[in-house]
Amino acid sequence: MAQAYTPGLRITENTVIRRERRLPLQGDVLVKKGDRVKARDIVARTFLPGDVTPLNVASKMGCGAGEVPGIMLKKEGDTVKKGELLAESKGLFGLFKTRVTSPIDGSIEIISRVTGQVQLRGEPRPVSIDAYIDGEVVDVHENEGVEIQTTGGFIQGIIGIGGEAFGEIELRVSAPDKELTPDRIDESCKGKIVVGGSYVTQATLEKAVKVGVSGIVVGGIDAQDMKEFMGYDLGVAITGMERLGLTLVMTEGFGRMNMAAATYELLKKREGDMASMTGATQIRAGVMRPEIIIPLTDGAGIEETVVGAEPQGLQVGDAVRIIREPNFGEICKVTALTPELRKMESETMVRVLEVELPDGSRAMVPRANVEIIEK
Repeated sequence: MAQAYTPGLRITENTVIRRERRLPLQGDVLVKKGDRVKARDIVARTFLPGDVTPLNVASKMGCGAGEVPGIMLKKEGDTVKKGELLAESKGLFGLFKTRVTSPIDGSIEIISRVTGQVQLRGEPRPVSIDAYIDGEVVDVHENEGVEIQTTGGFIQGIIGIGGEAFGEIELRVSAPDKELTPDRIDESCKGKIVVGGSYVTQATLEKAVKVGVSGIVVGGIDAQDMKEFMGYDLGVAITGMERLGLTLVMTEGFGRMNMAAATYELLKKREGDMASMTGATQIRAGVMRPEIIIPLTDGAGIEETVVGAEPQGLQVGDAVRIIREPNFGEICKVTALTPELRKMESETMVRVLEVELPDGSRAMVPRANVEIIEK
């Protein structure tokens, strides 16, 4: 029988999850292999070089470039404070001196007798990375970072915005087809990951930010509401760097779309537990999905299946999501995998599969137009 596999969403209650945590530059790793860590624990830190600030001393002092080293009161490598005197002319009879002071805190990197400029380097900026998930350090990359492993629930979304967030899971709707309205958000949601149902609006997101909600997981959102909340069009770039006050993960897509029953039931079952999430998404080359990770406090009996392991292929009976119109977002069951090519309306010949739609009807869909929902 012909097989196919299209990377798709992972929704699983028990699995092994590993995440690599690396510094942008070499630095210090603060944990060792075998250590147990919490999501917010700092596991490594380093310092990023400060910004360079050029200072045209020759122009400010009214002298030649070659004279600059002789009138500098500081040398290369010296630290300076904002407002500290850097250069001073002899003046006329010791009077009417011209002075140049430092515009920043930092150090002197270069004094050029060719250009007459002095380059100042700002103070180093500390950068720390946390564990992101509760788990165990299973590998250490010297001076670079670590790999953390945990066992627990794992849910992938279709698209998200915002960086890493943490909090207790809090359901605010009674069913996966209910809208997360502003009145369902109150002060008790502060610092939590709020689970909605089918839909969230700009008004709800703005109230959630005001209250201090850590993250929201919901089925869908209107594209215009997303634009208004972000202040710009989402575009096709990688998301996850936004600073919007919360992290948002859509499990189904754009529009009013019921959250998948399996996703809702897993979140409902783990309500009150601590979770980690990120909205980071990349749809094109190097696919990256937003995710929610819910570590278990006791990993006994967990099937040793690492997230991201090679799948076995699409099979009859598997659940898939249609990712193109006219049935975009619908979750269906594969009823047949036909080996022969089929001509579509576009006149192209493609390999197709037969699916059973939610209303019980059946349709032929190009295999490239579906993604498998992994269990």
